[in-house]
Amino acid sequence: MATVLSGTSGALYYTPAGTSVTTLTASAFPATGADITVGSYLGFKVNDPVTLAYPAGATTTNAIAAGAYFVKTYVASTGVMTISSSVGGAAETATALPSGFGASFASITYTAPVVVGSVRDWSFEITRSEIDVTTIGQEAGQYTPFRTYIAGFADGTGSATVYTTDDDTNISSRLIEDVIQREQSGARMKLYIDRVVVSGTVNDTLSRSISVPVILTSASLTVNPDDGQSVAINFRPSEAPTFDLSKS
Repeated sequence: MATVLSGTSGALYYTPAGTSVTTLTASAFPATGADITVGSYLGFKVNDPVTLAYPAGATTTNAIAAGAYFVKTYVASTGVMTISSSVGGAAETATALPSGFGASFASITYTAPVVVGSVRDWSFEITRSEIDVTTIGQEAGQYTPFRTYIAGFADGTGSATVYTTDDDTNISSRLIEDVIQREQSGARMKLYIDRVVVSGTVNDTLSRSISVPVILTSASLTVNPDDGQSVAINFRPSEAPTFDLSKS
């Protein structure tokens, strides 16, 4: 007999909005110095973990190497970022531009989704529209003809209730603020139905989850003297979700 899952097994992980740049040309990188021009008014913040990746065949001798970094500085108005190999470390510098991109691009993206530990609940609904392909002129019989349908496009909606805290650096605060982030590229929810942690690390092979890139559509705040202050966040998929509902 199968074990019925409990909501206590669930969790929500979030990748902040505006933290995915996938169209960087060689000229975005410094020929000398540390400044990388990633684009203005994105959602990057100091100490964000990011991954720099170059296209296959790129030459990065004396340029800033591919790898895992942390945002050291980001100026939204100019779009200039510097990165470091450790939190608070020195900025990575270059003495040459990368080359060999061809028609491809480099990317800087938020490294991995972060658990939102102050989520009370989440929900995600998927719907499928139908297309009416009923024909006229059918031969009349004893019973009225039925309409005929074929499957149409899929869509979805989701929500999460997040408790607010006095820690404005908490990822839940970032999730709330991202509702009005203009550029939401990179925003992604990882919705764990059954999260399995092994030796302090989430084991995605044993866990069940839904991963979905999203646009954040609204935030509704609730404040009263009887409950913790909470915010209802609503979102929609921006692409098709990925389902991982197996345990193998």
